[in-house]
Amino acid sequence: MTVLPSWHLRRLVVWACCWVSASALAWPGMVTHVSDGDTVWVQPLQGGEAKKIRLLGLDAPEVCQAWGPQSREALHGVLQGQLVEVQGRYRDTYGRLLANISRQGHDVGAWMVAQGHAWSSGYQQRAGPYDALQMQAQSQHLGLFADGRAVPPRAFRKRFGSCH
Repeated sequence: MTVLPSWHLRRLVVWACCWVSASALAWPGMVTHVSDGDTVWVQPLQGGEAKKIRLLGLDAPEVCQAWGPQSREALHGVLQGQLVEVQGRYRDTYGRLLANISRQGHDVGAWMVAQGHAWSSGYQQRAGPYDALQMQAQSQHLGLFADGRAVPPRAFRKRFGSCH
């Protein structure tokens, strides 16, 4: 029988705890409402109240700005009433869970950016996870990238305020 050194055992326990907590963050649910191109409400299958989710890694136009309604409709078309997998950990300043959402194993945020319905969005000067997809959509003039009036939502809010 092999006896593990105590430091090795501690590392194994820490790793196992981290793995369990990370996997516990993923949960299945049903999309009950799409607010805009990057915010949805998901009803957990295990019960409880629907959760307001902000898609992580992208920024969709506000509903009152150019391409905003089209962005919302695109997300609504692929998610409304659909079973999804939510993987999130943190909340934003509006109380929304920041999460990646996948449907049938496909990353919905990646699809939104690849189709030109949203910008890839980084955090604290870091590149966004979908930058390469955004560059492809821009080069193909897809969605909002075909509209000369399209302005990233952050710049829009800074200049005009929120839609509400």
